[in-house]
Amino acid sequence: MKAVLLNSPGDFSIADLPTPEPGPGEVRLRIEMSGICTNDIRDFKGECSYTYPRIGGHEYGGTIEKLGEGIDSSRYRAGQKAVAYIIDNCKSCYLCKRGEENICETLPTNKTFQNPGAVSGYKGFAQYVIAKVEDLFIYPEETDFKTIAFTEPLACVVNSVNRTPLRMGDDALVIGGGTMGLLHVMVARVRGARVILSEPLAERREKALRLGAAFAFDPGSEDVQAQVASLTSGRGADIVYNTTAAPAIAEQAIAMTAPGGTVVMFSSIHPNTPVPVDLGRVHSHQVNITGAVSPTIRAYHESVMLLSKRIIDPTSLIEAVYSYRDFGDAMACAMRPDTYKVLLDFGDAG
Repeated sequence: MKAVLLNSPGDFSIADLPTPEPGPGEVRLRIEMSGICTNDIRDFKGECSYTYPRIGGHEYGGTIEKLGEGIDSSRYRAGQKAVAYIIDNCKSCYLCKRGEENICETLPTNKTFQNPGAVSGYKGFAQYVIAKVEDLFIYPEETDFKTIAFTEPLACVVNSVNRTPLRMGDDALVIGGGTMGLLHVMVARVRGARVILSEPLAERREKALRLGAAFAFDPGSEDVQAQVASLTSGRGADIVYNTTAAPAIAEQAIAMTAPGGTVVMFSSIHPNTPVPVDLGRVHSHQVNITGAVSPTIRAYHESVMLLSKRIIDPTSLIEAVYSYRDFGDAMACAMRPDTYKVLLDFGDAG
C-alpha cells in the first residue's frame, strides 16, 4: 500500500508498505480522505515527543474493504462507508471505566505514540488502516468523503461543548475563528446559544456570521472584553471556548467568563507556559475552568449523527484538497496561519 511516511521531522516519503490484514474482530478500511490536523503539523515540525518513523492522520474516512473473522455480516459488509474511533483505549483502566476513555491511562505509552523500532501513529495518512469492529461507525451511502473526514475534528468540538452546561439562550464566546473555532460556532448555535466570536481576520469573522454567530469582534482593534460585557449586562459570557494556543489569550478567556460560567481550554497551550489566574474571582464567582481534548465515544457518535443527518455541514471549512502524492504542498498550505482544513485524497492510490 501507499503511505506518507514521516521518517523524521521534516523528512517524509511516499512509501510502499505491506497491506495490513485484519485479524479476528477487525476490518480493513480503504482510506478515501484524510484531514491534516494541527497535531500533524507539530509532528512534521518535530514539536512532539513521539517516536519516528511515523504515519500520521487521524481525521479520516473510507470504505470497509475486508472483514476479519467473527464479524457480524448482517451489520457490516464490504463497501460500507465508515470511520473508526481513533483512541486506542484499554477499556479497563480507572478512567475508561468512568467513561473518560479519551484520556485513557495507557495512551501516553501505547504504540500510537511510542513504538521504538517500528512505525508509530494513527496511520490515517495511508491507503489502508486496520480498525476494531467495535470502533466502527457507519455512514449512509449518500454521505461524501469530504464530510466524513470531519468526523474526528467535529467530535472533538462536540466533546468540548458536552463538557459545559450550555443552555438554550446562553451567551457562548468562541475565541479563535479557525476550523475548530468555527466548528464551535456551529455546534453552539445548534445547541441554542447566542454565539460571539473573537477573531482578528476579517474573512473569518464574516464566515462566522454566515455560519450563525450573532457578533464577531476583532481583538486587534476592539476591546472584546468590553464588547462582551456590553452584550451581557456586564456579566460576561456564560460559556467561553478558547480555541487558541497563546497563554495570554487563555488568561483573557477566564476574565471574560461570567459568574457561574464555564471556560474551556480547547486548544493545547503552545508553548505550555504558566498562565496567571485570578483565583479570588474564580472562588468568589464560582467560575469553572476545564479542558477538552480528544473525543469520547459518545462525542464520536454524536458527530456522526450531526454529519450524516446534515444538521451540520462543515464543507465550507475546506481550504483545499490535495493528492496524498503532493503531501509537501498540502503540509505547506496547512501550516499557513490563515487556512482552514486541508484534506489529503487517497482515492486514487494504486
